[in-house]
Amino acid sequence: MKSNKSMTEKKFRLVEHTADIGLVAYGNCLNEAFENAAFGMFSIITDLRKVKPTVSRAISIREDSYEDLLFEWLNTLLYHLDVEGIIFRKFNVSTINDRCLSAECSGEIFDPNRHTIKTAVKSATYHLLEVNRSKCSVKVILDV
Repeated sequence: MKSNKSMTEKKFRLVEHTADIGLVAYGNCLNEAFENAAFGMFSIITDLRKVKPTVSRAISIREDSYEDLLFEWLNTLLYHLDVEGIIFRKFNVSTINDRCLSAECSGEIFDPNRHTIKTAVKSATYHLLEVNRSKCSVKVILDV
């Protein structure tokens, strides 16, 4: 069941890491934890209050484990930012199991007149990557 939290009631926290940025995200279910990890990552990149959900993309990923899914999920979103210039701000993970993830994500094309890159995130890493299904939480270190 999804909660109706506003954007200011974030469901993630940043954790210290030597040269990179760590992120722990959680939710009422694993779908929500993955959504909040994506939201947290894009919150590091820019002020999401200035991003309108005008463009959407369907994301479908197949991998061998939840950890691989988390890694590919975040890096696929960064790919859309790098290649298409899309800053995502809304994430709806409709399906997640140990082999696949399906989601609908929306945001808008980066506009230098309205958006500022606070921190450029290069990629999610496998370093300390963790998916805790029983606690509906995920941890990832982002290469910045």
